[in-house]
Amino acid sequence: MSLCIVAGSANPNLAEAVAAGVGGVAMRSGLERFPDGELCPVVGPMRGDDVYVLQPTTPPVNEHLMELALLLDACRRAGSTRVTAVVPYFGYARQDRRSRPGQAIGARVVADILAAAGADRIIVVDPHTPGFEATCSIPVEVLTATSVLVTALRNRETSGSVVVAPDLGAVKLAERFAATLGLPVAVVRKSRTSGTSVRAEELVGDVVGRRPIIVDDMISTGATIEATARFLESHGALPQTVVAATHALLLEAAPERLDQLGLARLLVTDTVPPSNDLPILEVCSVAALLSDAIGRLHREEPLDDLARFE
Repeated sequence: MSLCIVAGSANPNLAEAVAAGVGGVAMRSGLERFPDGELCPVVGPMRGDDVYVLQPTTPPVNEHLMELALLLDACRRAGSTRVTAVVPYFGYARQDRRSRPGQAIGARVVADILAAAGADRIIVVDPHTPGFEATCSIPVEVLTATSVLVTALRNRETSGSVVVAPDLGAVKLAERFAATLGLPVAVVRKSRTSGTSVRAEELVGDVVGRRPIIVDDMISTGATIEATARFLESHGALPQTVVAATHALLLEAAPERLDQLGLARLLVTDTVPPSNDLPILEVCSVAALLSDAIGRLHREEPLDDLARFE
């Protein structure tokens, strides 16, 4: 059974780097568009292959999700033996529960769509919610980019720093960073006042005279990072904050908002195609992580040291 990497249109550069990592070349799918906006992806021959379709559901989320579902179906109909959806950034992962009556559980709906389209398994990197796997009816491999970002952080002096979780949801992530770097942890409690506005309200931990390393799974509008950085400085932390996050969506005014903070470093990965609007952005590739995971799955080997367990 041959290994085949199929690149969707959301992040073809990452797909090509992953394919190179497993000793191959990514198959670029043809993507036709009908006048009414319908997508019609086309794949090459893959009868009997072990296929990995790489397509993060980055903005525009729904279009990339639909393309992924159609690609999975196309691969199944092309005769592949096994199809894995490699979704480094899974856009609906945060919708894993209802916060009020009348809501859908979006993560479960999307996982069911991918399963119905032909996916035998899903690979994700640092999903927004730790309970993501429980919403899926097919096997999920949850990888973490922590080691990738920690390696980049170690390339600079981190002594005298403190790892900061910008909200309660990032506490476990901050603890993983801190344990690896040998640093203390601080936690900020926030409240969201609107979709683009956040207020930091409480700090647990000592940040006085320390340089913060704020860690999170994703940066969307940048509001959480902005509120946290300013809150920490007002509580005695040193300026020139470092930020490390897996998924850099950088929507709306996020690049300008982050640029005005005077950050020392902004480390992100290429699960989302990197933005050209932010000069301080340092991109750490997850291609080797995904290549390693895909190679092991193809050979039926364990992923224990690559996986994230909460």
